[in-house]
Amino acid sequence: MRNAKKGVAALTALTVAAAGAMASVGAVAAQDDDELIIGVSWNNYNEERWAALDEPPMKAAIEDAGGVYVNTNANSSAEQQLNDIDQLITQGADALIVLAQDKDAILPAVQRAADEGIPFIAYDRIIEDPSVLYMSFDNTRVGEEMAKVIYSLVPEGNYAIIKGNEADENTRFLRAGMETVIGEAVANDDIEIVCETYTDNWDGTLAQTNMVNCLTAVDNDIDAVLSENDGMATGVVAALEAQGLQVPVSGQDGDIAALNRVAQGRQAVSVWKDSRILGDLAGKAAVAMATGTPIEEVDGVFEFESPSGEILNTVYVEMDVLTQDNLQEAVDRGRISQEELCADVEPGSVPACP
Repeated sequence: MRNAKKGVAALTALTVAAAGAMASVGAVAAQDDDELIIGVSWNNYNEERWAALDEPPMKAAIEDAGGVYVNTNANSSAEQQLNDIDQLITQGADALIVLAQDKDAILPAVQRAADEGIPFIAYDRIIEDPSVLYMSFDNTRVGEEMAKVIYSLVPEGNYAIIKGNEADENTRFLRAGMETVIGEAVANDDIEIVCETYTDNWDGTLAQTNMVNCLTAVDNDIDAVLSENDGMATGVVAALEAQGLQVPVSGQDGDIAALNRVAQGRQAVSVWKDSRILGDLAGKAAVAMATGTPIEEVDGVFEFESPSGEILNTVYVEMDVLTQDNLQEAVDRGRISQEELCADVEPGSVPACP
């Protein structure tokens, strides 16, 4: 592997605690320079999906190929993430998988990796640099699919849009997709967007606060809410129900609580991006590139033009639009148990809960 390892002691696991400090390092006495190390930088573990869904298949794919999985957690700090990636490079990473906190702040780390010949995967969140492999879902289409469901239920009225983190380009991809569905209705005054807010770090508690503020500003006159993910939808639904309101709410990620809300009729849709597949593919791609596969020859790659005009080698994973009609799919594919899905759901009210 890379000569930069220079006799670094073996790392079989590396975990950086929430504050960004090292919590534990599992090591062996010495590591063969031929050991394959894949360094993974997570922006934070606070969202349900990263540790529960994405990481296990990613780690398994790396280890099944004989590699060593090494990870850090930046705890939502762009500065800490830069330090984490420097640490991973110093420790001999042969490839990097990075879930970026901030797509622009991460660029010095991308440059260092490029200078040292280390393949770099932008995981789930875009990094606009042609040296990276961007692996995600078509988030513009995710926004479109969420809006299609909500618009079919509420073709006119007052909408609130609860967006994700402003520094995350996925927020804008999702919003652009929504616009393709509701834009004409807004232009024709059939729909009025009465509130539209960013939510730091996609935080559900902050989303609840944003929704409370929106309801106060419009005297509870809300007919639908486009929430950009399920974690924020949790806070949105709580705010609505505190005022005795039940209106169609969107989300994405296929969170357990959100799928149960869909079954109960308290959330209209969750676009399930099966991130177990994404994690597996990213692990395999990192191993492939670390062992010599050119970026343009990674399985499933195509060229995508980024918002700033960069041409990025990209891999997308398909998604599933889950409503009450097809929730059984999530059960059949092991995302949620029928017991979890049907908790507090009237038997027979949805096909998946007989």
